[in-house]
Amino acid sequence: MGAKILVVDDDPDVLDAIGIALEANGYKVVTARDGEEGLEKLKDEKPDLMILDLLMPKMDGFEVCKELKDPRRAKYANIPIIILSSVREEASRRRYELETGLQLDVDDYVEKPIEHGVLLERVKKILRKVGKA
Repeated sequence: MGAKILVVDDDPDVLDAIGIALEANGYKVVTARDGEEGLEKLKDEKPDLMILDLLMPKMDGFEVCKELKDPRRAKYANIPIIILSSVREEASRRRYELETGLQLDVDDYVEKPIEHGVLLERVKKILRKVGKA
């Protein structure tokens, strides 16, 4: 079995589509429907990579990124993150900087609608970079 990937998105269709594409390429997929559940799964499942939607109820992707900067979550600080969003990358990065004063520190950014080939290529590239491919 390949690397374990946590997909966090509130849209069940997106979770299904990404899950099917990743599993077809040999990855183990764990899903969560909001940021709170995503952080729980991060702790329980210890994935090799997280694909994170920005706009979700309860706790959004921006909040998850902020949480991961907390020193109490230091052991998760190095998990690679691919942001998945219908919000354009510049707008997302700008919002995060305005809210936190920090750069949005993620490994890649894929805009919706998702091109599965592009997503798979980026997943592969990041996992190779961190030695998990």
